[in-house]
Amino acid sequence: MSAETAIESRTAGLTAKVANWNVAIIAVTVVVLIVAAATVENFGTSQNFGFLILDLLPIALVALPMTLVIVTGEIDLSVASTLGLCSAVMGSLWNSNQPIETIIPLCLLLGAVLGAVNGFFVTVLGLPSLAVTIGTLALYRGLAFVVLGDSAVADFPVQYTDWVTGNIAGTSIPNVLLIIVVLAAVFGVLLHATPIGRAVFAVGASEQAARFAGVRPGRLKFWLYVASGLVSGLAGVLWTLRYSSARADNGAGLELAVVAAVLLGGVSIFGGKGALPGVIAGVVLLASLQNALRLSDVSNEALNVVTGVLLIVSVLAPNLANAVRGSVQRRRHRTTNPL
Repeated sequence: MSAETAIESRTAGLTAKVANWNVAIIAVTVVVLIVAAATVENFGTSQNFGFLILDLLPIALVALPMTLVIVTGEIDLSVASTLGLCSAVMGSLWNSNQPIETIIPLCLLLGAVLGAVNGFFVTVLGLPSLAVTIGTLALYRGLAFVVLGDSAVADFPVQYTDWVTGNIAGTSIPNVLLIIVVLAAVFGVLLHATPIGRAVFAVGASEQAARFAGVRPGRLKFWLYVASGLVSGLAGVLWTLRYSSARADNGAGLELAVVAAVLLGGVSIFGGKGALPGVIAGVVLLASLQNALRLSDVSNEALNVVTGVLLIVSVLAPNLANAVRGSVQRRRHRTTNPL
C-alpha cells in the first residue's frame, strides 16, 4: 500500500467519526442556547447577543489557525501572550503619537514575527511545541510588561472603537461578526478544500507517510505558526479597540479557552482529525456557557473551573467513545466468530 493510499484510508475512517462528533457538539450547543434563553434573564436579548459575539470574538479568531496547528499534531500556547504583547505595543506606539493607520499593520506584523519565532524553534531546531510555546507564553507576556508596565493606554480613535463595538447599519448584528465569518470561510476552505488542508491532515495522521507523499512538514508547520501569530495580533488589536484600553495583561488565560473550544469541536489533541464546523460550535458553546454564567452572577473563578472541566471533558470524551466503540466491536466479533 502506497503512502498516499494509507493516508487516504485512515482519513476516510476519521472523517466519519469527526462528522458524528460535529453533529453531537452542534446539537449540544443548540440545546444550551435554548435552555439559557429560557432560564437566564436577558440571555436571549439582542443587546446580549452583541455582547456574546464580542466575547467570543478573540476565542473564535485564535481558534481558527489553532485548529490547523493542532491537526498537525502541534500546539501553540503562546497565543494569549502574543495578543497581550501586540496590545502593549499598540498602546506604546499610540503614546508616542503614531497614527493608528500605521500602528495596526505594525501590530499585525509583530504577531506574525512572534509566530515565526515559535515556528523556527519547532520546525528548524526540532524542539517540542508544548515546551516552546509554554516558554514563549512567559517570554511574550514578560515583554508586554517591559513595553507598557502596569499602566493602561486609552483614548484610541472613536471611529475605530465605535466600529468594533457597533452594529451593522439597521441591524443588531455586531460589525465584528463580519471578520469572524470572513476568516472562518478562509480557514475553512484552506483546511477542507485545498492541497494545503490535505497536507495538514496528512502530517497529523503520519508525518513520515506525509513526507513520502511529497509533503514538507517543517515548512507547513512554520507557516501555520506564522498564521497563528498574525491572527493573535489581530485579536490583540480588536481586543484593545473594544475596551479602548491597551494593557500588558490583556487576554491573560485566553489560551485555555481557545484550546478547550478547539478540542470540544472534535479536533484530536494527537493530530490528524478535526473539522472547522465543530470548532465553531465549540467556540459558541464555550462562550454561551460563560455568558450565561456571568448573567447569573457567577464569579470569574467559577468560570475558570468551567473552562477547565470542559477542557478535560473534550480530551476524555473522544477517547472514552473510542474505547466503548472498540469494546462493542470486539464483543460483536466474538459473537459472530465464537471459535
